[in-house]
Amino acid sequence: MVVGDFESSLGTVVIGAGPGGYVAAIRAAQLGQSVTLIEKEYMGGTCLNVGCIPSKALIESSHYYHDITNSSFSGIKAKDVSIDFEEIQKWKDEQVVKKLTDGIKFLLKKNNVNVIEGAGYFMEENKVRVMHEFGGETYTFDNAIIATGSTPIEIPGFKFSDRVLDSTGLLNIKEIPESLVVIGGGYIGSELAGVFANLGTKVTILEGQSSILPNFDKKLVSFVEKSFKKLNVDIETKALAKQATIKDDGVTVTYEIDGKEKSIDCEYCLVSVGRKPNTSELGLERIGVKMSDRGLIEVDDTCQTSVEHIYAIGDIVPGLALAHKASYEGKIAAEVISGKDVSVDYRVMPAVCFTDPELSSTGLTKTEAKGLGYDVLVSEFPLSGNGRALSMGKTEGLVQIISDKQTGEILGGQIAGVNASDLISEISLAIETDATLEDISLTVHPHPTVSEAIMEAAEVGLGLPIHI
Repeated sequence: MVVGDFESSLGTVVIGAGPGGYVAAIRAAQLGQSVTLIEKEYMGGTCLNVGCIPSKALIESSHYYHDITNSSFSGIKAKDVSIDFEEIQKWKDEQVVKKLTDGIKFLLKKNNVNVIEGAGYFMEENKVRVMHEFGGETYTFDNAIIATGSTPIEIPGFKFSDRVLDSTGLLNIKEIPESLVVIGGGYIGSELAGVFANLGTKVTILEGQSSILPNFDKKLVSFVEKSFKKLNVDIETKALAKQATIKDDGVTVTYEIDGKEKSIDCEYCLVSVGRKPNTSELGLERIGVKMSDRGLIEVDDTCQTSVEHIYAIGDIVPGLALAHKASYEGKIAAEVISGKDVSVDYRVMPAVCFTDPELSSTGLTKTEAKGLGYDVLVSEFPLSGNGRALSMGKTEGLVQIISDKQTGEILGGQIAGVNASDLISEISLAIETDATLEDISLTVHPHPTVSEAIMEAAEVGLGLPIHI
């Protein structure tokens, strides 16, 4: 590390090393740019370190434990099952997170991306300052890609502490709590509620809207609600969280439903009501980058901001806060800077929630398609009619395909069930290639697989179902 204050010149600067930033840096380097990546905390960002990846590791561990202790297979029973949660956390950190983040460091080095540790902010339109524990340096640059991500929202009355946690805090607790209150029944809240319910924690979800997971079709969400009921998870909807009172051994959460105040005691409270963009400390106002009232950076369809040579991607721009969206935008921004004629296309942006069962969606929903003037056809096939799902003991769920009734063109799809996170890519590809129900039905799917349910749903839409 060079100590002192000096100014040097760089080519393309990427601020933030999450799934948007590091992907943008690698793609830009692959296309011949001289690239410097600036990161103040985590290589791999929130996603790899304290978000997507570690949460999925705990989800998988909790499923193993629950399946062993509550086997759905006739004739299989387990005795004297124990769990070492500290060992699970160690595996998550050392065998999953560290391997992936070390892999990213290797890829950056292999692609000749220069990495600077520190917090970057803009001094002028072509000048960035990087601060670290030894001081700071100032660099000039030709182009910049901002990929600083987001942080959990802290709501009034629920100041983060040892007992009131954000998702990062809950992912790193050392013991399995006896009880947990989850404020917010969206993606993160529902996933983590499932983790600890599987491990034996008494979980209560407080959701402000009329249903958990409001971005998914209510019929698909009902499978998750049924699963939560089996796990003794209490779900309170239209609930307004008011205050958390910390006690020696836990916290009392006060909330309101229909004007009536209620309270519940728990060991920990998770607040997962959304995330806010990390844009307030970048000096963007100083250089004229336009932002919304929420702090989101305004960009065009090439990810370019109001300042011509500065681009922004990921959670800090409008749209869904998804890691794969950030990676996609990172590639677009890098390619635009390299002179390629490309732009973003959000027609197919899959989303997945790793609940039990998994939920996934892509393309247009039924409501969105109708709003665009399509004559909508909804085709569904239940996993209870799928041989592979039956042999796995996982028949809860269905495949839903949204198509144009006149042409058969695939417009969207949602899946609830085992492997929904993987299966949704087939429907995404169908939309991208302008495929029709007939195209899917004529594609031979291997038997027995869960993917056959997609073919069967297409056949339902054609009026030629075999197994229903």
